[in-house]
Amino acid sequence: MQRITFILSFVVLIACTIGCEKKNGIDDDLSFLNTTATSNLNKIFDISNDNSGNVKITPTGEGVSSFTVNYGQGGDSAVVMPGGSTTHSYPEGSYTVSITARDIAGKPTVTTYPLQLTYISPENLTVSLTQNVHNLKVKATALYAASYLVYFGDVANEVGTPLAKGAEISHDYATAGKYNVKVVALSGGAAKSEKITEVKITDPFGLPIDFENEWVDYFFGTFGGGQQFVTTVNPDKSGLNLSNSVGKFTRGFDSWSGTYSPLNVPIDFATGNKIKVLVYNPDPALIGKKLNVELEKGKTAAGTAIADGIAVLKVPVTKSGVWEELVFDYSTISAIPATAKFSQLVLRFNDEKNGDGVGGTGSVIYVDNFKFTK
Repeated sequence: MQRITFILSFVVLIACTIGCEKKNGIDDDLSFLNTTATSNLNKIFDISNDNSGNVKITPTGEGVSSFTVNYGQGGDSAVVMPGGSTTHSYPEGSYTVSITARDIAGKPTVTTYPLQLTYISPENLTVSLTQNVHNLKVKATALYAASYLVYFGDVANEVGTPLAKGAEISHDYATAGKYNVKVVALSGGAAKSEKITEVKITDPFGLPIDFENEWVDYFFGTFGGGQQFVTTVNPDKSGLNLSNSVGKFTRGFDSWSGTYSPLNVPIDFATGNKIKVLVYNPDPALIGKKLNVELEKGKTAAGTAIADGIAVLKVPVTKSGVWEELVFDYSTISAIPATAKFSQLVLRFNDEKNGDGVGGTGSVIYVDNFKFTK
């Protein structure tokens, strides 16, 4: 009886041992993985239209555990999970994008796709020019422009000067003249657009002033109602003044009206203290009326500002129908430092008020040949 019990126990033990070699629902058969191959592989290229070169790449497919995108440019790549995407910036050109799709068993499938990037031409090119005597500053803006080239037009076989987006470049011309400034907007690829603007480069404006140099901007701005100043033909080429062009000054209806002229070359009191001006008075009734020559925007050699209103002189006209020379002697004004430099010239004429409180409206005087001497 004991022998039978032992034999039965041994049989049960063997059965349990065999049963423990497998877990419920799991075995070593992996053949089902052979049926999980990837399929319907494709891609989506989302190409930017702003010439940035950015391309968003979205791999697609069934049965894929991951994608590896090789951009086909620079050796760079990225791993993308199903449903994801990656972005790469390309220069203009042709590329082959390689996408490796791996199934859940890790088996790779490689697919290649052609990619063509063509940049569009920049649009709405706007050029901003700032001219100061022989110096020119250039800015440019355009849609879809990556950068610019600027041609200043003053040398043969000129190589364009690079201009970055949002930047400004400066150029100095050797001589005054008219030049065609060309700005080329670059897309970053072959496409481009350009704009040509004619500029007049002028010589410095300062004393002496004779209104004869076509390359000087004889700027006499005005203040006060009705004030006018123009360059015109000499009304009487005789006597002291045989020049062709002169300045015509018409007084406005405000007693304080006048002209102002910022000077590129300051009036330097280290070199003189007198201003001489030729004047022509067409109206005998204006004999005795005064021309004001005022100097403003002054500084000392140390750079200390000099208050406006210090360097003001008034000299009456004494003749009519003939050119005469008026002398404004600033050595009589002790408040002017010996090292003073003034960068603005101001003129007024017949600014004394008459009985009506205004007077002098419409008074005309011609001026020419401003000189600064000792």
